[in-house]
Amino acid sequence: MEMRGMMGGLYKISEWIMRLFVINVLWILCSIPYIFLLSPVFWSEPDAQVIPLILSSIVAPFTLFPATAAMFSVARKWVMGETDVPLLRTFFRNYKENYKQSMFGGIIYVILFVVLIADLKVYWNELQSFKLVSYLFIGLLILLTVSLINFFSMVVHYHMKTVQLLKNAVLLTIGRPIRTLSTIIMCGIIVFISFSSPKLMFIIPFFSGSIVAVIAFWNFYGVYLKLQLQAEKAAEAAAEAERLEHEGAVQEVVLTKENEEQDSSK
Repeated sequence: MEMRGMMGGLYKISEWIMRLFVINVLWILCSIPYIFLLSPVFWSEPDAQVIPLILSSIVAPFTLFPATAAMFSVARKWVMGETDVPLLRTFFRNYKENYKQSMFGGIIYVILFVVLIADLKVYWNELQSFKLVSYLFIGLLILLTVSLINFFSMVVHYHMKTVQLLKNAVLLTIGRPIRTLSTIIMCGIIVFISFSSPKLMFIIPFFSGSIVAVIAFWNFYGVYLKLQLQAEKAAEAAAEAERLEHEGAVQEVVLTKENEEQDSSK
């Protein structure tokens, strides 16, 4: 029997808290090697942060990226209305299915992030006269982060080659500036809340990743539905044009035949 009223609302809220919690914990557990190697960055001196960053960057495509893709696969089910899917089975099945693509895509993204961050550091710290250029690299880093989020959404939603997914993730990020901006704002708010206070940092291991995944895929799915609608309208217009062209050709044949019959009767 379905509960209604305030009790029903509280039950649904607690159900969603449980879902977000379970998926976020699975994401953290599957990313433990990356988290373990990255953790010294948060308490080390700047000079001692280089090695942990390098090691965690090497490990990220093999742990963090497949785990994130699996988390997005569950978020996809939720956004598309399948809220009662088995969490563990859905997560680990998609972890296995999307492992190679998320790993190869992760290697490309890690290389791009390393290049941009290295350039940003050079312009920010060493080339003071070109410091304004560093803001360009900050903007590129933000766009690259959004394209990475779109990449995860596409990995779990489309059956494409990795190169096509990477290209389409970048094109979607650049071609839909409003959606890109909304993704930056909404995901940025979650990240800011998670890190804004030590008292709120419990959100990171329990909810932040899964909430970002739901928001990001919901935003991506809105674009997907619009593109699908546009494609359907274009297909209908093409079919109508083909039908009219066919009717015109048939009519022309009939008129030609009638003219030939009239000529023969004369």
